[in-house]
Amino acid sequence: MMTRPPEIPSATQMSLANWAMLIALSILWGGSFFFTKVAVAEISPMAIVFLRVALGALALHAVLRLKGIAFPLTIAGFAPFLVMGLINNVVPFGLLTWGQTEIASGLAAILNAFTPISTVIILHLFTTSDRATPLKVAGVVLGFTGVAVMIGVEAVAGVGDHVVAELACLGATVSYGFAALYGRRFRDTPALVTATGQLTGSSLILVVMMLATGGAGLGDNWPSTPVITSMLALALLSTALAYILFFRILAQAGPANVMLVTFLVPVSAILAGALILGEVLEPRHWAGMALIATALVTIDGRIPRWLMRRRAAARGRI
Repeated sequence: MMTRPPEIPSATQMSLANWAMLIALSILWGGSFFFTKVAVAEISPMAIVFLRVALGALALHAVLRLKGIAFPLTIAGFAPFLVMGLINNVVPFGLLTWGQTEIASGLAAILNAFTPISTVIILHLFTTSDRATPLKVAGVVLGFTGVAVMIGVEAVAGVGDHVVAELACLGATVSYGFAALYGRRFRDTPALVTATGQLTGSSLILVVMMLATGGAGLGDNWPSTPVITSMLALALLSTALAYILFFRILAQAGPANVMLVTFLVPVSAILAGALILGEVLEPRHWAGMALIATALVTIDGRIPRWLMRRRAAARGRI
């Protein structure tokens, strides 16, 4: 049975800087879908995941060296990063990748939107400083509903046809939730060091997996220029830079808040399609984004608390 970790004070309200970083993170992770779509035409999914984390780790190690920041090389110092890489990268990436071989990407995206819900439940069960509140619960339900509305009801038409694959996608959200819980121990570690450690741990685990399965699936031919460019963008922007932001938000605003990015990633991806590819935004997209915006305002709590104070003050004057 999992025991409660030592309690760490948790921020419950996001600053404007935190919100800006969360939006930037959603843009970086939203772009990963485009970069992956380009790369998968010539490179296997396993190879994409490995190159994504390995190139990202190498880039961050270079930054650490340039900045003169030490990286823990002892087994005791590196072990937590290995665990974080397993539960925040390898397990969820593997479950989502396999799940999407059986179910449509729209349904996978809706199931992935359970991540904040899983995180809130896990934090409520295993901590005392990150307990679920009525506003937080209402917000995550609204956010999930917004993602479902934005992607479209047709995406859930096949729910139940591939139960194991659907459970795999939900399992990925649980893994992310435990990663958020475990990641609280890195609150006092620089985000650059934590991101480097996690990606290094993920890379080592994936090397062992590829050796065990007989190869990486890189193919016999050198990838084309668009694929190389996409892989570099995926590794450097959507992985290395993204995880620096992820761990900075985690340290400053807490695990439940950083997982709200799951609601914003579909918004970023859809808006990018409209701005870059000229795709038309349908009424369901606007409705879904409105629900997600309402969810984030609810979770943030400032406006609801201000309205409640005004209502209480008005009652006092009657």
